[in-house]
Amino acid sequence: MGIRAVERAMAVLQELNLQPINTIAQLHARTKLPKPTLVRILRTLEEAGYVENDARQGGYHVSALVTSLSSGFHKDPLVVEAGRAWAIAMTRKHKWPVAIALPDYDKMVVRFSTVPDSFISPFHSTVNKRLNLLTRGLGLAYLAFLDKEEFDLIVGVLKRSDDPENALSHHPSELARLVEKVHDNGYAVRSSFVEPKNSNTIAVPIIGQGDRVLASIGMTYFKSAFSSEQEACERYAPILKSAANAISEDLDRLTNQLAV
Repeated sequence: MGIRAVERAMAVLQELNLQPINTIAQLHARTKLPKPTLVRILRTLEEAGYVENDARQGGYHVSALVTSLSSGFHKDPLVVEAGRAWAIAMTRKHKWPVAIALPDYDKMVVRFSTVPDSFISPFHSTVNKRLNLLTRGLGLAYLAFLDKEEFDLIVGVLKRSDDPENALSHHPSELARLVEKVHDNGYAVRSSFVEPKNSNTIAVPIIGQGDRVLASIGMTYFKSAFSSEQEACERYAPILKSAANAISEDLDRLTNQLAV
């Protein structure tokens, strides 16, 4: 016979691992556990270092310490943990919202956003938003820095899609020119042909060990705040590149700490 308290704690930890942010109400609905029980379990997990209470986003999320529970962990949440402070700092200084996105098959998924910290955000919420790879800044900033084998594999997947935003996958020459431009600039922007057209996103890749691109980080702004896209890029692209480099360094440090 199992120990009921341990079974409940593991069930909660499993549910926390399924979503970037979890509220008490959401956990109650999924686990059917009483809310007072959930509070006690979450408090225990938080004290043990496996869970963090993010007051900004109004919920709980797992910490990087959960990586010690599984040798199959793939670093993705660790990228977010390494980048969280940098994203928040950029928004506090420059006001615009910043997002960190990770790959998920044929799209990027926003796993962290400073929308709650920005009073001039074009969006109400972006966490869990799925973004196309060929038309969105966060997508292009990731795709353009993949090695050739991964790039070709993903483009092959996009060719089989009916999504109009993947149409560029059928035009290799045009796509190659776009990727070369992103490489030369070191950043990507959202296509002017997709909604919302009153804002834009500037994004850069987050590079891990072995020069492998792991994620992307981007800042979104209202177009009306600048005279041109070039003006916005000249102002914020260097800031994003510097933050991405710092996140890569912090990611290495966190990885080494967990390996000890």
